[in-house]
Amino acid sequence: MKFEELDLSDELLDALYDMHFDECTPIQSMAIPAALEGNDLIAIAQTGTGKTAAYLIPIIDRLYAEAAPEEHVNCIIMAPTRELAQQIDRQMEGFSYFMPLSSVAIYGGTDGPEFARQQRSLKMGADVVIATPGRLIAHMQIGSVDLSKVSYFVLDEADRMLDMGFYDDIMQIVTKLPRERQTLMFSATMPPKIKQLAKTILNNPVEVKTAVSRPADGIDQSAIVCYDNQKAEILHHLFSTVHSRRVIVFVASKQKVKELTRDMRRRHWKVDEMHSDLEQSRRDDVMLDFRAGRTDILIATDIVARGIDIDDISMVVNFDVPREAEDYVHRVGRTARAGTDGRAITLVGPRDQMPFGRIEDFLGQEVRKETIPGQLGETPPYQPSRRRPNDRRRGSKGPHKSGRKDGRKNSLKDGKKDARKEQKPAAKAPAEAGGNGGNGGDKRRSHGRRSGGGQRRRSGKKPDISGTPNSTPKAE
Repeated sequence: MKFEELDLSDELLDALYDMHFDECTPIQSMAIPAALEGNDLIAIAQTGTGKTAAYLIPIIDRLYAEAAPEEHVNCIIMAPTRELAQQIDRQMEGFSYFMPLSSVAIYGGTDGPEFARQQRSLKMGADVVIATPGRLIAHMQIGSVDLSKVSYFVLDEADRMLDMGFYDDIMQIVTKLPRERQTLMFSATMPPKIKQLAKTILNNPVEVKTAVSRPADGIDQSAIVCYDNQKAEILHHLFSTVHSRRVIVFVASKQKVKELTRDMRRRHWKVDEMHSDLEQSRRDDVMLDFRAGRTDILIATDIVARGIDIDDISMVVNFDVPREAEDYVHRVGRTARAGTDGRAITLVGPRDQMPFGRIEDFLGQEVRKETIPGQLGETPPYQPSRRRPNDRRRGSKGPHKSGRKDGRKNSLKDGKKDARKEQKPAAKAPAEAGGNGGNGGDKRRSHGRRSGGGQRRRSGKKPDISGTPNSTPKAE
């Protein structure tokens, strides 16, 4: 389905055209018509399928058609993280570029003056408020925001918000909303707690879902079975032979992120780190440098596994195996977006074998195992059904073993030659490397409306939210 086939305003279609949105993704083609009809909605779709546009487009169209009052908050969009709130705000800015609609992003991690600016923006009223639960409640407690006129309420990544312990916060916010409203809930999974939440806050909802979450077909998935203290050397080898630009490395803890980043910098790779210990301004700078290509490799916790919209990632490396299959899907889903191909390589240590076996069961297939050059040492056999408490490396001499006993092995290639044929001198593997963008979106922005001294946007310039075409899963 094309967007022009939907009953949308000309101004919204102009913005979509300028942003190169032409074909609806599956979740958009199902969710947008239902939302335009005013139904409550629960939508199940994985990250990268265009969920953000699936709720923003109908809400923007309805707000514009209704000429919603300027002095009230008309829509609340809840997001679990600052990064996702910023991304939604950028999408809102682009879609509403030719319309007199306003938005403000509210999230924590900012200083006192920023909090005061958020407070002023909320008191002035905004068509759309995009907020993390904790920060919105903070403003509610000091009387900065009135939710009594809200017509639309959206929960994005509802499952993740509940995993992060936001259930009570969400319910506290819901009690301040009018009973007569439209509620849209988007989630990557549908566990019992999401079903219970839906029964509590939705009214006779329409349910739409895409296929069960699986990595995109364009992702070349593989795994390297190794000992933990081989991982840093293997990562260096991957950067040297596979990809060293537009790479995201996912690590289990922020301490390991810091240590691995220092290690890779000593090896002269252009890397940066992303985790929750960074101040918001620093996190913004890190993402801006990565998007702009000033940083080649981003080493991060799962803070960027969801809600970060970067379409040209060439390779994702799971330095540590995620404990949940859904987290694996979200991580590897950072690559092969917008119709491109990508690599996803997982380093499977001895203690990772059982969790990775469960991931393979979830995927319904065995992930291809790669071998490593002999100079990197022996590797353990892959036996995911057995617990292997001993994760010590068992020496660096002799033949190396990797993969199942049935001989299903594949050599790690650099695109031109087999890595096993490299004639580099043997190197001693170092000790194991240790133990989660956008602009300041919390200022109120008016996308066309004169309100509070804001200036009307020029309509001659095309919107730019660092987006790309929507011909495949896009506006996440």
